[in-house]
Amino acid sequence: MAKQKQQSLQQQERQQPQQEPKYAQLHLGQPAPDFELPATNGGTVKLSDYRGRKVVLYFYPKDMTQACTQQACDFRDASSEYEGLGAVVLGISTDELKRHYKFTEKYELPFLLLSDPEHRVCELYGVWQDKQLYGRTYMGIVRSTFLIDEQGRLAQEWRNIRVKGHVDNVKQALAGE
Repeated sequence: MAKQKQQSLQQQERQQPQQEPKYAQLHLGQPAPDFELPATNGGTVKLSDYRGRKVVLYFYPKDMTQACTQQACDFRDASSEYEGLGAVVLGISTDELKRHYKFTEKYELPFLLLSDPEHRVCELYGVWQDKQLYGRTYMGIVRSTFLIDEQGRLAQEWRNIRVKGHVDNVKQALAGE
């Protein structure tokens, strides 16, 4: 009886079409998806609050890890140049605010970190995807950055980036180079 039930379940699985995960398809020039998330300033941040300014929105996997720390410190070190180019930097990960506070304090980050523990905004931007590490597949953030113009439109995107040199690439885009 148990064997028949198992065979029946296997047959049902074969009959159901496998659905590919659907990731957000963002297009340059179109409005960037708006959102509201808790931030390290103790309040909440809406993307639409930054209309009239350029926004560098970067998604990273986890506070206090080597590559994510390097990326945050690179943005920190370039923050005055970014401000001079009329841009604000916002970082998003699925870490809780408590961890963000420690990260911000330890590395003296001058920009806000936003908490997306349920990865809703990550999904809106298509950065919550299958990843692999040591042969294990899991869902996580694919390191990505989005440049949003003063009207709230997506001006440029960088997906699955390498940390080294990335901040300079974003700076060049802000400067129109």
